[in-house]
Amino acid sequence: MASADTPASAAAAIPPRRPAPEVDCPACGTKTRFEPANPYRPFCSQRCQAHDFGAWASENYRVAVVAPPDPDQPPRAGD
Repeated sequence: MASADTPASAAAAIPPRRPAPEVDCPACGTKTRFEPANPYRPFCSQRCQAHDFGAWASENYRVAVVAPPDPDQPPRAGD
């Protein structure tokens, strides 16, 4: 059981934290840290985050969807 007087060797067993990676902001390309201290991650600022959200909301970005087959059409050769 560990006590408050834990020797320094126990602290040495914890590996040092790696620095947060830098990523490009998806909206403007500025290098920004991808870490909890950046509340807008992966964006560099609230402005870039809002710009991207607005693009999704106005349907400038879309996820491609394959239309299901029409049940009234006969199957094509090879399907």
